[in-house]
Amino acid sequence: MKNTATRRPVDRLIFALDAPDYAQALAWIETLSGHVGLFKVGKELFTACGPKIVEEIKRRDQKVFLDLKFHDIPNTVARAAEAAVRLGADMFNVHASGGAAMIRQTADAAAAEAARIGVRPPLMLAVTVLTSLNDADLLRIGFQKNATEMVIHLAALARESGAQGVVASPREIALLKKMLGDDFVVVTPGIRMSDAPADDQKRTLTPYEAVQAGADYIVVGRPIRSVKDPERACREIVQNIADALAASDRS
Repeated sequence: MKNTATRRPVDRLIFALDAPDYAQALAWIETLSGHVGLFKVGKELFTACGPKIVEEIKRRDQKVFLDLKFHDIPNTVARAAEAAVRLGADMFNVHASGGAAMIRQTADAAAAEAARIGVRPPLMLAVTVLTSLNDADLLRIGFQKNATEMVIHLAALARESGAQGVVASPREIALLKKMLGDDFVVVTPGIRMSDAPADDQKRTLTPYEAVQAGADYIVVGRPIRSVKDPERACREIVQNIADALAASDRS
């Protein structure tokens, strides 16, 4: 399985397009097109705007990470994946906890639909443990494994079942790469600049630290949205990514 992550630093930056409505989302798209590699469309925005926000991003020749975290019976998730392919998603995700059959059927359905309509299949990721959860949270939910153990367990299940990568906390990147190989893609949220608050993320790293640890893509939201000059923030993050890649090449 070949890792399709690009070496171009800007392409590795995913902006979390967490806007409450179409107008605000469009303003961010206009501001940041060309400054980020993908726009992540999550539940809030997709529920508010529907497919038209994805269509607008694609109309501008930008890439989309459809972050809807599908989790249902295998047939339902497979059909959702087919719809994501037709919509033009470049990346989408499912919950690894949906199980092997769900992941496998979804991966097969996405690949078949992409072949049918003659497009490149999107990168399918599995969500392991949300970055807002720590060991105590998992224990309270009822899991017996700690966060790191759950991430590795679910990531291995996802790989065996046909997922091309995972969404995982920065803290688990190096271990995932060691255990599952460099070809398995790791997309990492929970990114914060060194002088920024963690907010509700409990397991964070800086862009430089995450990429040096092996992250193929990083997802950044509030550190870009909350500053006076978002474009400058993007440039700083991209430079962080470039510096980390250069350091990795030297090591």
